[in-house]
Amino acid sequence: MSPILFELLIKSLWETVLMTLASGAISFVAGLPLGLALVATAKGGIAENLWINRTLGSVVNGFRSVPFIILLVALIPVTRLIVGTALGTWAAIVPLAIAATPYYARIAEVSLREVDRGLIDAVRAMGGNRWTILREVLVPEALPGLVAGFTVTLVTLVGASAMSGAIGAGGLGDLAIRYGYQRFETTVMIAVVIVLIVLVSLIQWAGDRIVTALERR
Repeated sequence: MSPILFELLIKSLWETVLMTLASGAISFVAGLPLGLALVATAKGGIAENLWINRTLGSVVNGFRSVPFIILLVALIPVTRLIVGTALGTWAAIVPLAIAATPYYARIAEVSLREVDRGLIDAVRAMGGNRWTILREVLVPEALPGLVAGFTVTLVTLVGASAMSGAIGAGGLGDLAIRYGYQRFETTVMIAVVIVLIVLVSLIQWAGDRIVTALERR
């Protein structure tokens, strides 16, 4: 691989990491409250409201059912409205975050549902309100599962960010398409695959270590 292509590989890696972390952070900040809302408003929840629960569930399922490549194209007007362009790394963060938020919300919902019902009832018996239950019981008890789910979300975002290269979003996917596929640079394609494997392995390793630490506390 030439020095120029190597520099492009490093630049593309940074763009992929930026897209993954930025969209991942947004999906966590937006997805966790959405997951909490789904659990709280479900039947028997601390703020039971089946109408709100079904509405939120329908919205989440709607976004999750759309393949990412279609969502990527469909959200081009929204992306232009938010960042002023539909091309580049920052533009890709918008559809990535919108796609990842409902995905993480469902993962968070599963983890939150596994919290022991007896703990919630105990806090209620001691006079705890809904906010206390959310802050002191649901989130702390489900934290290992929430972190594990966020790790899975980040890994999924790495693959989705590579797919974003199809519309010129930059990153490793764009490099693989422009050089590995269109210019038949096999070395570049192999290098991109190896870097993606290493990146995903590092994210999974870090996530597993954090989950282990949380389970031991």
